Amino acid sequence: MLNIDQIRNGIVIDHIRAGLGIHIFNWLGLDKAPYNVAFVINASSRHMGKKDIIKIDNTIEINFDLLGLIDPNITVNVIENEQITEKKKLRLPERVEDVLICKNPRCITSTEKYIPHIFHLENAEQRSYRCEYCDDIKSARDFRE
Repeated sequence: MLNIDQIRNGIVIDHIRAGLGIHIFNWLGLDKAPYNVAFVINASSRHMGKKDIIKIDNTIEINFDLLGLIDPNITVNVIENEQITEKKKLRLPERVEDVLICKNPRCITSTEKYIPHIFHLENAEQRSYRCEYCDDIKSARDFRE
């Protein structure tokens, strides 16, 4: 059995689909963190089979919309004085700005660099987003690539 010390004040990112934890770990820059971070890969889960977990022994700012874009099934537990004080269930964001990039050469965002790349959730099941300007469709998975 793996034993990781309890965190005093911080965040636990749980129920990450196995294999996606490394994307979150890198996106948050946790490899350069000056505080303790535990990254568990392929932990056993009754509901998911296998999952990844990230325990951060510090309170940090996280964009939950972007985290939901990476994996909408994540649960974020906020820890204060070694107790869970808040539990956030993530979901796919309805709108994202400057996260997905429209690759359509005819889109106005290709020629006008000051215009933000805005996408709206098109199909939650397929995790697809539609460009606000040209209706080009992108997958939420494109954020990680």
